[in-house]
Amino acid sequence: MKEPPGSEGPGPGLAGLEEPVLFFDGVCNLCNRSVDWIMRRDRRRVFRFASLQGETAKEVVPEFAKAQDLSTVVLVANGRKFVRSSAVIEVLKGLGGSWRVLGCVLRVVPRPLRDWGYDRVAKARYRRWGKRDTCRVPGPEERERFLP
Repeated sequence: MKEPPGSEGPGPGLAGLEEPVLFFDGVCNLCNRSVDWIMRRDRRRVFRFASLQGETAKEVVPEFAKAQDLSTVVLVANGRKFVRSSAVIEVLKGLGGSWRVLGCVLRVVPRPLRDWGYDRVAKARYRRWGKRDTCRVPGPEERERFLP
């Protein structure tokens, strides 16, 4: 079976994940705001989250958890990895409603063009939005949605 563009087939540690997990740069302010945005709209509580600097990322997506390059958001869902703009689209689709429609519309844009735009934002994210000294520590009400 052919994988969707922007996704990779099953890899180590993927089989143990039952829910979609979004891996993000835990010190990036833009990334943390994006996680907050997703959690507010994820009324069905579909997504779980883990920082790329954490233990879960080292097991499940070690190729993206390298300290020198944490610029790629990764969604692991249904035994596949979606990266960069494809991860964003899958998250939108997973939120349902009009967000799903937006995800389907964005899927029409060729992946190289989508990823070019994603890369421009990722490259400027620390300069424009800043970064934290340490990774996000989830509050009590969100702790169950975060993996170590």
